[in-house]
Amino acid sequence: MARLSAQARSGGHGAKMGAVSNLEQHPTEHDTGSTVALALRRDVLAGRDVPLGKYSTVNRLLPHTNRRMVGAWCFLDHFGPDAILTGPGMQVPPHPHCGLQTVTWLVDGEVLHRDSVGSLAMIRPGQLNLMTAGRGIAHAEQSPDGHGPSLHGLQLWIALPKAEAGGASRFEHHADLPTTSSAGAHLTVVVGSLGRLRSPARVHTPIVGVDVRLEEGASTSVPLRADWEYAVIVMAGAADVADGPLEPGALCYLGTGRDALTISTPSGARLFLLGAQPFRDELVMWWNFVGRSHEEIVAAREAWTAGSAITGAPSADDRFGSVHGFDGAALPAPDMPITRLKPRDRHGRPMPGT
Repeated sequence: MARLSAQARSGGHGAKMGAVSNLEQHPTEHDTGSTVALALRRDVLAGRDVPLGKYSTVNRLLPHTNRRMVGAWCFLDHFGPDAILTGPGMQVPPHPHCGLQTVTWLVDGEVLHRDSVGSLAMIRPGQLNLMTAGRGIAHAEQSPDGHGPSLHGLQLWIALPKAEAGGASRFEHHADLPTTSSAGAHLTVVVGSLGRLRSPARVHTPIVGVDVRLEEGASTSVPLRADWEYAVIVMAGAADVADGPLEPGALCYLGTGRDALTISTPSGARLFLLGAQPFRDELVMWWNFVGRSHEEIVAAREAWTAGSAITGAPSADDRFGSVHGFDGAALPAPDMPITRLKPRDRHGRPMPGT
């Protein structure tokens, strides 16, 4: 795959190929760091390069060694900008999810989504794909034939609360999202609400995700809730966030206790603001699954391995179904780790007795 030169890439961060899920074939339990909300923090966390297949690399920012979650936001990959004109672009085979919602947000390019509930949707910059896995869904993502020259965006997961984690799966595509502009600052509410602006996307926990685009020399003050925790990623350009510089490829965790956030840039920048009420549920996160126990994760893996997407025939627990129209095989599940997966509380600590 062709790569953008260092001069062509915004901010100089290493080029990443877009993968919109955790496709690692040797995944580890996401059990590092703390999820406790800390008041008035300004912790800048560097992402880590995660190779996904022969050509794919993403910058993974959550979960992080020092920050497991931001509210219900439990996974964040930043991919691109990648030059894909001479290559196939994104080619993510059918794979499963449960216990979470996936948020796909593009800065550049286009991606075709297919899933096991029959959805077929093309996403472009400024549009939202929101997939609710519930008890189980499978999907595939790929750059369409005749795709553009570049691909750049984010993929995020929202952990579902226990009451919704075993529910029905669904898919939403939102081409029109609420926006506001003032003095060179352009904000789009992707999920949740900000002031009087509310995204039409259906979420199940108090949460917000906002795309922030600043023109050269622009500054803005974003209203926050003091009882929520927040973080910001710079996707392109450089910005001053909460009285300090922030470069592309880093996540700035801001904790709780703020009622506003000032963001400015000398030369133009593109950012994404994450915010949510601190999440109370204990979680087990492994591969593409979010659950509450080791047994839930084992059952999900077994259902995928024995299900129609892998075997071609329905099984007794075919919760994930099959994705039709993708030219290629579904992704097999990795082997389970030899140690027992442990549910973790909001401080990142194993629960007693596990």
